[in-house]
Amino acid sequence: MNKENFSLRDIEMNEKRVLRDAIHDYIHVDHLVIWHLINSQEMQRLRRVKQLGGTYQVFQSAEHSRFVHSLGVYQVVRRMLETECLDNELNDYDKLCVMCAGLLHDIGHGPFSHSFEGVFKEDHENITVRMILEDSEVHNILITVHEDLPTDIAAIIQHTHKNQILIQMVSSQLDADRMDYLLRDSYMTGTTYGQFDMSRILRTMRICDGKIVYKESGVQAIENYILARYHMYWQVYYHPTARSYEHLLQSVFQRVKDLFSEGYSYKTDLKYLLPFLYDELTVDDFTRLDEAVVLYYFREFMNEDDFILKDLSARFLNRKLFKYKQLRNQEELDDIKHISSSLGYDPRYYIISDNQKQVPYLHYGESGELSEIEILSPSGELSPLPSKSEIVSAILNSKLYKSDKKVFFPKEIKDEVCVL
Repeated sequence: MNKENFSLRDIEMNEKRVLRDAIHDYIHVDHLVIWHLINSQEMQRLRRVKQLGGTYQVFQSAEHSRFVHSLGVYQVVRRMLETECLDNELNDYDKLCVMCAGLLHDIGHGPFSHSFEGVFKEDHENITVRMILEDSEVHNILITVHEDLPTDIAAIIQHTHKNQILIQMVSSQLDADRMDYLLRDSYMTGTTYGQFDMSRILRTMRICDGKIVYKESGVQAIENYILARYHMYWQVYYHPTARSYEHLLQSVFQRVKDLFSEGYSYKTDLKYLLPFLYDELTVDDFTRLDEAVVLYYFREFMNEDDFILKDLSARFLNRKLFKYKQLRNQEELDDIKHISSSLGYDPRYYIISDNQKQVPYLHYGESGELSEIEILSPSGELSPLPSKSEIVSAILNSKLYKSDKKVFFPKEIKDEVCVL
């Protein structure tokens, strides 16, 4: 099949499907390959991986999964493709590639996502690409359409595709991924920080010089989007209680790794974790691991002989989270570790410091991604967003690059730590 002659009509379903969604009202599925991908084991696994990791420990209604987010990204991509500028710019094969990329972009996320990645050194984007390119149900579905489809979709996710527009739609400073997760996470956490006018942004999209740009009339909507993202990070994503939960999770994983490397004899059968511990991971191994499996292990770890593993697992399952305070300097951190050690809490697992940072807008040269949002004037001239937005310019000039450095520690040593 010639990619240039490919027609989406050839793969349309006789009976199109719609899925009700809290954010987009209806998610439309017109093409059989998309329907098959949604029902693949790799996609269905995402129902068992939470979108926001430990954030539900703070915002109790934030129980939504990466599955519903992935469907949402796919729907935003569809809406982009329905705009006149993109409908006329892309052929049907490219449209299918970018719809699949939006749908599949998160299939490589592990249980509890970034916390899991931090300990086992598995980057979710690399795993996603492996799932698409290697022997998997997703891969086998894609090659029924075209043998190059997996490679072309992977290129979009890896930012190497020759068509910059497709990459921008899925991964840039203003993309389908961010637009869905801001609206969805804001709604599911019961907050309003992430709200912005997506419809207005999409209406002002244009194509110029082979890339997506935006009309000047869309600047205010884009400003609201940037501020929404900034506030969601500090009010929701970086909430210290959520960070405490995720640090506790990492400590459990770290103890499991350390004991395994020391030759500790586990009572628990670690068969689902062994590929990660041996660093011999296959796509099938990854697909079998989800949050339900990890929570089962944590329950079993409470019966192990190792006190640290038992204690950390019990704290995690029973929400006995670490306390926290602002960290002033390295000397204070050293003092807290000394206190922890003297009271019988190994600082390798019980004392964790982190420094969260969030940059509201990336200007030219500040990131390898397609970072600059460009604005199209009525006369046809392109300008970077900061030159057209006083708000974004003020953010850049004021260096509003907020950071928050905290140290986390068990409740049992709080009195000693807080007098420092």
